[in-house]
Amino acid sequence: MEEAREHSIAPPMEGGRGFTGRCASLVKEQRARIHILRRCATMLLCWCIHGDDRTT
Repeated sequence: MEEAREHSIAPPMEGGRGFTGRCASLVKEQRARIHILRRCATMLLCWCIHGDDRTT
């Protein structure tokens, strides 16, 4: 009887993350996207600046 009662009570975050976990995950994803965009923009700027020096 005690075993059945133990399984009937589910923890509050069973089956997924809580609100703070979802927010942390979204923030992490957005930071990664911004990092990639900054790297790409820097690479393009460097390519444009150094590409003007060559005349072929």
